[in-house]
Amino acid sequence: MKQVFYSKIQTTMDLLDSISNQTDVALSLTKHLLSKEAADKNLVFSPLSLHVVLSIIAAGSKGPTLDQLLSFLRSKSTDHLNSFASQLVAVVLSDAAPAGGPRLSFADGVWVDQSLSLLPSFTQLVNADYKATLASVDFQTRAVEVANEVNSWAEKETDGLVKELLPPGSVDGSTRLIFANALYFKGAWNEKFDASITEDYDFHLLTGSSVKVPFMTSKKKQFIKALDGFKVLGLPYQQGEDKRQFTMYFFLPDAKDGLSALAEKLASESGFLEHKLPNEKVEVGDFRIPKFKISFGFEASNVLKELGVVLPFSVGGLTEMVDSPVGQNLCVSNIFHKSFIEVNEEGTEAAAATAGIILLRSSQLPTKIDFVADHPFLFLIREDLTGTVLFIGQVLDPRSE
Repeated sequence: MKQVFYSKIQTTMDLLDSISNQTDVALSLTKHLLSKEAADKNLVFSPLSLHVVLSIIAAGSKGPTLDQLLSFLRSKSTDHLNSFASQLVAVVLSDAAPAGGPRLSFADGVWVDQSLSLLPSFTQLVNADYKATLASVDFQTRAVEVANEVNSWAEKETDGLVKELLPPGSVDGSTRLIFANALYFKGAWNEKFDASITEDYDFHLLTGSSVKVPFMTSKKKQFIKALDGFKVLGLPYQQGEDKRQFTMYFFLPDAKDGLSALAEKLASESGFLEHKLPNEKVEVGDFRIPKFKISFGFEASNVLKELGVVLPFSVGGLTEMVDSPVGQNLCVSNIFHKSFIEVNEEGTEAAAATAGIILLRSSQLPTKIDFVADHPFLFLIREDLTGTVLFIGQVLDPRSE
């Protein structure tokens, strides 16, 4: 059945268009996060995770609120969003480990105050298309316990990597709805690095100083592309018998302080990734990538408001969720995201109630290409067959989590 679904997905231009739009949204969100939430720190988040949570909210909206969400998500209708989510969950995000590929886990949760009952149509949708866990809870007198329950759920779904998704005090007696998504990814490199030759080198910080960190290296040919002002490296994960191919891409600016210009470029060109990713292996000269580990969390409502998604956070638009006149007074209180990623010689482990990206550096094409990620870069993890971006992030200092 999955195989049939897969061949269907490859020929569905509609789905590929949706993924391309979702990637454009992801990159514009990344640019915003880099400048506002993570101007001076490492970042990892899952644009896909946020996209799915917003799609669930859109499914319960109507009128101008719905229009605003559809416009932001670059989608034609809620039907379109829901079928996109259901195909993603069934195909792109199903666990690849049984076939020898990366381990993947993707889960949605919706917590609703017990004073409200969801409309059957919304319940059906959230269950069928989003495979979400639905819980009726008592926010009014047991807010702290509910927050703990959501946190336990996120921790379990991300194999213990995302802890305390909801910070203390973020849920109180006025909360009525919480939407959460958890994404976990663990992939082994197709060609692992030899840990015995990992060595400390200087990594240049944006402040102008440098720090010693462990760098992985290899003499094997690599997927590298040198472009104008930056280079891109692709490190594929073991694929197994699955058609899907997950790859981590590093975007390295040539200039030591070229990260913000590169992020700007990434976000401003529609379809940017399609033409920039390397597709052939080249001989490498000097090749070094730092090991790193990042944990990052943020509350998404302010970022979304600045990007024009305002109405879901005010009353009046979320009328397709609950079976009660109270629905007129509902609004989303918070959307929390938290992600974790670790990159080492074996591969990558990443998780989210959010997710992550990576960047690189370029020069004239010599016979061998150097790729030395010794200054701030961006990264992303992508499924190449469909183009779905799971995580995006930046590394400013490989020492800090």
